[in-house]
Amino acid sequence: MNITNLIIPIIIVLITTYGMIKGVKVYECFIEGAKEGMSICVRIFPYLLAMILAVTVLRESKVLDYIIGIMNPIVKFIGLPGEVVPLVLIKPLSGSGALGVFTDVITNYGADSYIGRIASIIMGSTETIFYTITVYFGAVGIKKIRHTLWAAILADLTAIIVSVIVVTLFFY
Repeated sequence: MNITNLIIPIIIVLITTYGMIKGVKVYECFIEGAKEGMSICVRIFPYLLAMILAVTVLRESKVLDYIIGIMNPIVKFIGLPGEVVPLVLIKPLSGSGALGVFTDVITNYGADSYIGRIASIIMGSTETIFYTITVYFGAVGIKKIRHTLWAAILADLTAIIVSVIVVTLFFY
């Protein structure tokens, strides 16, 4: 048996043992934590539902295809292949949707192609901005996100531009 299969059970046993040595009622603390987790789930559910609904509406109404058509001249300017634009648009909204688009890109163009490498770097270096803001800000009840959204979008744009530069410099 591989030791990596035992890491999680070992950590659980160590934490439980340490808590018992310190006199902590481990089971009661676990139950309280689970109750808190459930209340957080109930609080953030409306935000998640709204985000999932928005992503579904964008995909099903073909608005996303229209936006991609508008963005093509802009992305050509920075050297981003048009085939990667759906990934760039979906990733801030949905990680699973982005994974589907990414899988499609890799299947059609290959992992070692120019397009595949750029898509791989974008997939690994960008964030599901709206999902993250929805979950974390919703969990603690923050309604005004202030500069978080713009900072996150700027970070994603930087990651996209750098992905094109890195692939161009090191692979082509």
